[in-house]
Amino acid sequence: MARKISVSVDHDICVGNAMCITIATKAFDLNAERQAQSANPDGDTEELILEAAENCPVAAITVTDADTGEQLFP
Repeated sequence: MARKISVSVDHDICVGNAMCITIATKAFDLNAERQAQSANPDGDTEELILEAAENCPVAAITVTDADTGEQLFP
């Protein structure tokens, strides 16, 4: 069974590059300020979400295990 993850985006540093949306198309979308936001962390696989976080040019995405609180990225 896949673990449940939590995804957050730091809007103080997000530049709206949208690479995360290109990689994990269901987990992220853009808000009214054209910054990424977590839309549906269950929408894509953990691997895709981690890949999206790793490809954020400003490291604005944090991924954690929702049950344990363990930070998976960064």
